[in-house]
Amino acid sequence: MIASVTSAFGLRGPRFASPADTRVVDAVERGLERLETLLDEHLRVADPVADAVARYLKEAGGKRARPLLLLLAAHLGRGIDDDVLAAAEVVEITHLASLYHDDVMDEADTRRGVPAAHVAWSNSVAILAGDLLFARAGAVAAPLGEEVARLQARTFERLCLGQLHETLGPGDADPAQHYLQVLSDKTGSLIAAAAELGAVVSGADAGYRAALRDFGERIGVAFQLVDDVIDLSADPATGKDRGTDVRAGVETLPVLLLAAREDAPSRALAARLASPADEDDLTAAIAELAEHEVVSEALAEAEGWQRRALEALEPLPAGTVRRGLEAFAEHVVSRTR
Repeated sequence: MIASVTSAFGLRGPRFASPADTRVVDAVERGLERLETLLDEHLRVADPVADAVARYLKEAGGKRARPLLLLLAAHLGRGIDDDVLAAAEVVEITHLASLYHDDVMDEADTRRGVPAAHVAWSNSVAILAGDLLFARAGAVAAPLGEEVARLQARTFERLCLGQLHETLGPGDADPAQHYLQVLSDKTGSLIAAAAELGAVVSGADAGYRAALRDFGERIGVAFQLVDDVIDLSADPATGKDRGTDVRAGVETLPVLLLAAREDAPSRALAARLASPADEDDLTAAIAELAEHEVVSEALAEAEGWQRRALEALEPLPAGTVRRGLEAFAEHVVSRTR
């Protein structure tokens, strides 16, 4: 599994064939393998029911994209050690915790190809499981020092604000710009924290932190914009039902771009998505949305965020880490191809 993670994000092949590249990528893979063991240890709960819920989404799989970024960035400093692995745990446990809450808020039926936790148990159990994992993340972060604890707390705050702003809606703000800010908070903030923590905990040059943070935030927004498009896919490999977000009433960028159009076909499609005649009509409308040109516009927006993410890397030294981050950014948008 671990080798497939690094390969999926472009960290193998001719671009990373030098001995120095191989040493770094091998170290990242070993770190990800150790991370799985550490996660199993720190997600363990004495109560059998709580234990099953807390482990549920971890055992369902996941890309481990955030820990991969952190372990890669750590090679700007002294490399991967126990503290770096603990920071990777903090990031991944925080991410897992947020998924329990997100699925309740979005009323999602599936996650990672399995029934969402609130479907398997209940809303209350899923929320409490997320709270439990947030507490575990804080416990793992505490020994790493005040700076790490503060960064984790700020990230947690942004995750909550992003969900709150998504719930309250844009008000008088431009809907698309409001949505992009929600993505910065809900997705970009944690990916930014992962990249920055890799530098912080490994003792890398403090001058690299802003570059890594900006890269992470921008590529995080691109990541979610591409997920908006993938959500409309009929590909079972996504692990989610087609149009999960649309069905849950989540106004993703393609939906917002459609709503801003004045032509009759777009307005008719937007009306069907908002108030379908029946389930078959909704399914057909989602398929039609997937073929609409607003999907290309959403991908163009993602590519813009990707370009700005790559620009943020300019202060970093040339070498394996920078090329690895570039490969990661390229993978984010290429997932739809």
